[in-house]
Amino acid sequence: MEPFTTLTAVAAPLLRDNIDTDAIIPSREMRDPLGRGLAEGLFAGWRYTAIGSREPDSDFVLNQPRYADAKILVTGANVGCGSSREHAAWALSQYGFRAVIASSFNAIFRGNCIANGIVPAAMCDVAIEQIGALLETGAEPILTVDLESRTVTAPSGQAWRFDISDEAREALLLGLDPIGQTLLLRDRIEAFRAADRERRGWAYSPILKA
Repeated sequence: MEPFTTLTAVAAPLLRDNIDTDAIIPSREMRDPLGRGLAEGLFAGWRYTAIGSREPDSDFVLNQPRYADAKILVTGANVGCGSSREHAAWALSQYGFRAVIASSFNAIFRGNCIANGIVPAAMCDVAIEQIGALLETGAEPILTVDLESRTVTAPSGQAWRFDISDEAREALLLGLDPIGQTLLLRDRIEAFRAADRERRGWAYSPILKA
């Protein structure tokens, strides 16, 4: 997983509440058992003119030239609600998003974002409204997300602080998924196994087949 420290990039405002995981990646778009090729299906129900079509809907934010190559998504409350499918985070990551700014996150979706290198930056509704207006009317829809300082900054210098747990922040800064975080404790795990082997040697005996 690529470490995240600071990102300055185009930000796309999708100011809707309760965007569920089926809106982020409809089940019909999950065709590959390994989760490949999800970027094309991201927001397919809104991004294209009809189900099964790949004709872009020009009104949808990601199809507007102003927000081309967006790597930051700004949205409303309870983003990622619905099913627990990790494909929603995979689709965002494959499209190129590295941060989602929202007033609140579904807990499972937030965890899936962190595990896939996406910063879930939580802010109050007022800050979301201010940022959304700036992205829609400002000269450039650019934001800087600084994970170390937990801030989002506009080109004008206006800044907002976001919330993220210390554990999630550390994992993203180091580029560690849950397995990587566990392996940081390798020495303690091995020490436990060695001590446990001394106490319960029978549990480590090879299984004898008849």
